[in-house]
Amino acid sequence: MTLPPAVAACRLAVRRTLSACAPGDVVLVACSGGADSLALLAATVFEGTEAGLRVVGVTVDHGLQEGSDERAAAVVRQMAALGASETASARVTVTAAGQGPEAAAREARYQVLSAMAARFGSALVLLGHTLDDQAETVLLGLTRGSGARSLQGMRASYDEFVRPFLSITRTQTELACLAEGITWWVDPHNLDAAYTRSRLRAEVMPVLEAELGPGVARALARTASQLRDDVAYLDDIADQALESLAELNVDQLGAMAPAVRRRVLRLAAVRAGAIDAELSYEHVLAIDALITDWRGQKWIDLPGHVRARRHDGRVVFENAGS
Repeated sequence: MTLPPAVAACRLAVRRTLSACAPGDVVLVACSGGADSLALLAATVFEGTEAGLRVVGVTVDHGLQEGSDERAAAVVRQMAALGASETASARVTVTAAGQGPEAAAREARYQVLSAMAARFGSALVLLGHTLDDQAETVLLGLTRGSGARSLQGMRASYDEFVRPFLSITRTQTELACLAEGITWWVDPHNLDAAYTRSRLRAEVMPVLEAELGPGVARALARTASQLRDDVAYLDDIADQALESLAELNVDQLGAMAPAVRRRVLRLAAVRAGAIDAELSYEHVLAIDALITDWRGQKWIDLPGHVRARRHDGRVVFENAGS
């Protein structure tokens, strides 16, 4: 019997991710009950069983919708039915302090997933983001004008988190679920026009595909992949440059190449408490102007109640209330 192509593609992507695991290792799969995460769990259970791994399915209840606890319980039952070695759910409190609700929910979700990984002794947490998610992330970054940092999209892996499906389309995950008789849930938030990503998914991407031809999503994802190595290289240089500075001396910063200096300033701002996801390129340029276009500016307000200012030939970051 021939394996359906979508199922084969999902399993191959997971197999590559699990190649470094040893028998007995624990792998967590974050599962929302959507097609992407269920296809990921099914593929991981199949490949993990072959490799002698323990696959733990984890779902996170953000408590943002009525009946979310019942939805989480349904996902737990479905994960068990798909063959997960163990299942778990966790409810988080989403506090959008200084950031949007989507960013706050994401931060809360990752924190609890990291805690779950530590609890179960897992070095890997698999996330179900697809090529389409990557394309949407790149397009959102482009609209914000925040440069290569946003255009590089989501990383394939960082810390314990891994995204095996960044080369798999949303259509493939749905076809894989259909082929395996898996029924998935559609999150109402994904259809809510109040959310920018939802509008992008439902309205903008279809127009781009219709007007520019098929393959727009794949091209955007490919752009992210090409930029990632360049960004990582420049970030490494900036990190080393920042570590070498005893203070953010204006003369030393002014001697750096702009691409490095602006990365140094951005990194310094984040370390001082500025919200990474909300720190735009305009913010960085405004900080940079304290060095390259000094006209006596008082300070630059940054997201996260942080401000940057020039003082005694240095760039300093301080709490906005100080």
